[in-house]
Amino acid sequence: MNTGGKQDREKRIWPMELVNDTPLWVRAVMLLLFDALAVYLSSFLALAIRFEFDLSKIDTMCIDSVYRYLVVNVLCTIVVFYLFRLYTSLWKYASVQELCNIVFAVVTTGVLQLIGMHLMQGVVPRSYYVLYIFLMLFFEICIRFCYRFFRFFRNEFGSTRKSTSNVMVIGAGDAGAAILKEMCLSKYVTQQVRCFIDDSTAKQGKYIQGCPVVGGHDKILEAVEEYQIEKIIIAIPTAAKKTIRKLVDICQQTDCEIRILPGTYQLINGEVSVSQLREVSIEDLLGRDQIQVNLEEILGYVKGETVLVTGGGGSIGSEICRQLAKHEVGRLIIVDIYENNAYEIQQELKHDYPELNLEVLIASVRNTNRMNMIMETYRPAVVYHAAAHKHVPLMEDSPNEAIKNNVFGTFKTAQAAGRNGVKRFVLISTDKAVNPTNIMGASKRICEMIIQTLNNQYKTDFVAVRFGNVLGSNGSVIPLFKRQIAAGGPVTVTHPDIIRYFMTIPEAVSLVLQAGAYAKGGEIFVLDMGESVKILDLAKNLIRLSGYKVGEDIEIHFTGLRPGEKLYEELLMDEEGLQDTENQLIHIGKPIDFDEEKFLNQLEELGNATNKDSQSIRRMVQKIVPTYVIKKDDL
Repeated sequence: MNTGGKQDREKRIWPMELVNDTPLWVRAVMLLLFDALAVYLSSFLALAIRFEFDLSKIDTMCIDSVYRYLVVNVLCTIVVFYLFRLYTSLWKYASVQELCNIVFAVVTTGVLQLIGMHLMQGVVPRSYYVLYIFLMLFFEICIRFCYRFFRFFRNEFGSTRKSTSNVMVIGAGDAGAAILKEMCLSKYVTQQVRCFIDDSTAKQGKYIQGCPVVGGHDKILEAVEEYQIEKIIIAIPTAAKKTIRKLVDICQQTDCEIRILPGTYQLINGEVSVSQLREVSIEDLLGRDQIQVNLEEILGYVKGETVLVTGGGGSIGSEICRQLAKHEVGRLIIVDIYENNAYEIQQELKHDYPELNLEVLIASVRNTNRMNMIMETYRPAVVYHAAAHKHVPLMEDSPNEAIKNNVFGTFKTAQAAGRNGVKRFVLISTDKAVNPTNIMGASKRICEMIIQTLNNQYKTDFVAVRFGNVLGSNGSVIPLFKRQIAAGGPVTVTHPDIIRYFMTIPEAVSLVLQAGAYAKGGEIFVLDMGESVKILDLAKNLIRLSGYKVGEDIEIHFTGLRPGEKLYEELLMDEEGLQDTENQLIHIGKPIDFDEEKFLNQLEELGNATNKDSQSIRRMVQKIVPTYVIKKDDL
């Protein structure tokens, strides 16, 4: 194969590449010299054209007048062009605005020449001024836009890109056109837009900067084959999640890598670019719009108040802190045992909210004296209790630690809150507390029972908020899948039929905060998590969206259910029933009655057993939570 031509083309130095390497002040001087030359040529060509290029017919007075005004003309032109920013614009990105600036600048210099000639009593034909303006326009457009012409010919016939990937853009609107423009202009983007897809029949069959709009979404698969597409960009910033989901589902039938333009604010701010493209996220695949909660209306109960967040450095706790910081909380107290997490959220909040009254404390919720001292010292009005051990398999191996941290950490923190007059205590619970099959879920169910019990002993309104899996939280399945894909696989799924409910961290936290506004005491709030999602489908989608083929490039291995893991999670026990709230996504589960005195005695026995790291801890937990199912291997 003869590759000499290609190599020569790649090594070829084009004029604009020399311009790229030239300092800006040198480019400005070059433009200034070219403009002076344009003034000289336009002045005498205008006379030549006026007299039909018969130099003998040109009156010497006309030539003398042009000569006498020439220096003034050049100086005026440079000043006017500078005022119209013709020496400071980036002509690489020149558009209609720059063209208008050229026209206005040249017309202005033509008018000034008319006035100057009159003042200097110069004698030239009236048609000279019109010809001069048209000639200057021609020369200036050539000078300013030659960069764009060179770039076009280089891209068409002498591209320096060693290899390019063919791209399809879905959405032939402003965003799609902006993406195409940047790909054409940048020599560093190794991508070439081959076609557009748009459902608007008015655009179909037309061309955008030479690229065809080949049809609607029904033509995606056909166009991928015809144009040998390797990457698909969805550039419809205003599209609803359902529309994006529909497009992604179609695109996943190809082997193409998929990218998406994030949102409309990039268009407003002029930030649409290749760098703004992101991977299609799982939020897009969930097929629903983000849950929107008007926190301005519901966070009146924390405005100006001292609020304490335990586990404030974790995924949920840190987001609670961010939301509170946005809404004029009087004082924010963050409590966390992990100093690295605490430090990170502290630095973030100090940077983003420098006026925030913030205290960050390293403490264990299992320390009775420490929690009492914190409550007594800072007297919070509201406590969000997010501190907990949450990893199911790890807790199965260390059941006593799950009980010590989750159950007695909650008990001691809640008691301290009640003793010190906290108005509202909100426990972050989980769907794994319903009919638990693992010690973590069972421990959270006991936490809910603690909340119900203490609500009858103190003036504090104790409530719990229960929800399912949170996308992007520490230890969640999505980051694991991404790491496995990046490593070349395999992607591990515990069971082909396992399903989960998903919610984003901001969604979960906003609903937690709103549930806190509804609290009257003793409630277990249940968040509507939408439709369940099959984990196997998430794994397949992530593999495809990363540009790989399932089973060929990246394999999926089934590892079997982990200790204590369910095929599906429930958000509510059958006995509880549901009550609606003002927010249709937040429901209240009717608390199950139980003997509170007996429960407190059992809790005391459980505490003694965990302190001794008892091997029968699961049996004791099952006596407290009868719905807790213990596997035979754990007996």
